[in-house]
Amino acid sequence: MSENNKVLSGSPFPLGASASRDGVNFSVYANKAEYLELLLFERAEDDRPYATYTLDGHNHRTGHYWHICLPHIRSGQIYAYRAHGPYIPQKGIRYDPHKVLMDPYGKAVAMPVHYDREAARLPGDNTAQAIKSVYVDPHNYDWEGDRPIHRPYSRTIIYEMHVRGFTRHPNSGVPEGISGTFAGLIEKIPYLKELGITAVELLPVFQYDPQDAPHGLVNYWGYQPISFFAPHQAYSSNPDPCGVLDEFRDMVKALHRADIEVYLDVVYNHTAEGAANGPIFSYRGLANDIYYILDPADKSKYANYTGTGNTLNAGFAVVRRMIIDSLHYWVREMHVDGFRFDLASILSRDETGRPLANPPVLWDIDTDPLLAGTKLIAEAWDAAGLYQVGSFFGDNWKEWNGKFRDDVRRFIRGDLGTVSVLGQRILGSPDIYGHQEREPERSINFVTSHDGFTLNDLVSYSRKHNWANGEHNRDGLDENFSYNWGVEGPSNDPKIESLRNRQVKNFFTLNLISIGAPMLLMGDEVRRTQRGNNNAYCQDNEISWFDWSLLEKHPDILRFVKLLVRLRLDLHETRDQAVSLNQLIKRAQFQFHGVKLNQPDFGTHSHSLAFSARSGRLKMMLHAMINAYHEPLEFELPPAPDGDDPAWRIYIDTSRESPDDIFDWHAGPLVNERKHRVEAHSIVILGARTNGET
Repeated sequence: MSENNKVLSGSPFPLGASASRDGVNFSVYANKAEYLELLLFERAEDDRPYATYTLDGHNHRTGHYWHICLPHIRSGQIYAYRAHGPYIPQKGIRYDPHKVLMDPYGKAVAMPVHYDREAARLPGDNTAQAIKSVYVDPHNYDWEGDRPIHRPYSRTIIYEMHVRGFTRHPNSGVPEGISGTFAGLIEKIPYLKELGITAVELLPVFQYDPQDAPHGLVNYWGYQPISFFAPHQAYSSNPDPCGVLDEFRDMVKALHRADIEVYLDVVYNHTAEGAANGPIFSYRGLANDIYYILDPADKSKYANYTGTGNTLNAGFAVVRRMIIDSLHYWVREMHVDGFRFDLASILSRDETGRPLANPPVLWDIDTDPLLAGTKLIAEAWDAAGLYQVGSFFGDNWKEWNGKFRDDVRRFIRGDLGTVSVLGQRILGSPDIYGHQEREPERSINFVTSHDGFTLNDLVSYSRKHNWANGEHNRDGLDENFSYNWGVEGPSNDPKIESLRNRQVKNFFTLNLISIGAPMLLMGDEVRRTQRGNNNAYCQDNEISWFDWSLLEKHPDILRFVKLLVRLRLDLHETRDQAVSLNQLIKRAQFQFHGVKLNQPDFGTHSHSLAFSARSGRLKMMLHAMINAYHEPLEFELPPAPDGDDPAWRIYIDTSRESPDDIFDWHAGPLVNERKHRVEAHSIVILGARTNGET
């Protein structure tokens, strides 16, 4: 080694590759390693490094941290590790010096042209086929004064979307060079703004393994992470491995300028290294017994509370710190507004899998000062049966309300015994959240998400059709609480299509009038279909992509959703943010009815419900009538309140054709009768002015 290199021992802090006054410091955790090698590459495809530095225990180790400082390292430098040590799987130790390892704290990745997941799994050297890390110089990105939006949940409309799928379709109108990328998403911000979206929730954008999928297919959703810091390289239009960071920041900045928040769907519960026969990318080859929960009876096996083969040991300090550091990075350096935690209940389990009353990592996140004000949303269940909707830990978490999804679906389908629970869901699920005296938006209400049928398919298919996934239709949930309304799949029958349109509008209406924060799925507003596939995780094609021709095919649904979103935001514009769910219900003076006033029918065979509610601040009274029965029903109307316009007006009638299905405030036709006919499978909402505070 030449004198000019002046290799220094380095420092254990900070982890990853970071600039220091002496050069670039590299630090990585490997608790039982005998020694490490730091490898430098010119290209991702190189089958050997151009420089190798041995990190010995005497000069380059502090505790369980291995470190070295190198001068003359520039941004864009490709690097990786080899870890030498014992290979004793039955004791949870899996060092393999033949495998090239990514840096767990690497901020960018270099993907070789011939990347091969199998090469990381099978015996032998995988240098040329391995994903490697990239050092990124912390240059000063010009945020131009960008700041978090901090919008209250009461004014939030979440749009769950896939970065690539949103603009990848050839008819998206986005130039080919940027379609399917962060830059491509920027092109469609005017559409999101016009729709009324206030927050996008992006399916995973951390670097994931695209080959973790059935043979011949690719991982599309991204729920197989191999890094918690690096953005997914394929979502960048810039071939430079460092360019993806600025492209992501450009997207965030552009969304913020449009007053739209950015939430990330994050996966801190497992990695793409899979089960015992899975590949070695990083964590398994550095500290397998630390990063993962192992079977205490046989540490060659992995606890699998995720359904993916392994479970991160989030309760252990090293892993906990990595999760917090990752969240800090995305908030501080990338200006992200919030996170949706995939299978968040796993984070409450200890090393034995037992749920904890006070899980350390959730405490850390909930009380972290840097994360104060950041949106935290939990998918409050896991794949091993732990279901915590209504009881998830912490003071600042919101929850995906899976009960809202299922109960609304069952009611619309016409299932027996669903009216009473529908009433609870409309009121923000006080049966689940009312005991906590928390804000009304503890519940994230949704009918569809990436996982399951789209809204179009929910009313077009009674069964899943996942044959394209190559798993003989065994994957995905069998029960979706869906119904095809006469024909399985697409139909040319005008009556069936009209009824499906009506049911789509019914679902949107119930979601957007209910108390809680609503989430919509990408493309539902134009009846995007996945052809009956309810588990399209491996379909990077037109099954999953947003088909922009649907805007012309279903303009009535698009118009309905736009106006419905506007009506909801108007209702919540002046709401007191400090009230709890119970206080809001009391102040709004909710009153349930049936077809007769003040006589709600919560019986097993009931399929209808009505309610009245006052909004004192907006000087409005609403009366909603919901009919899931297969015949029209006559509903008694309460007297219109005294006010400037002492009569009911129709705001919404989902049985009517556009443009008579929804109206702006005070623009709908007058209703003067004492009863109102509500057609089968439809919802009518009336409104009237009041004299003010009540």
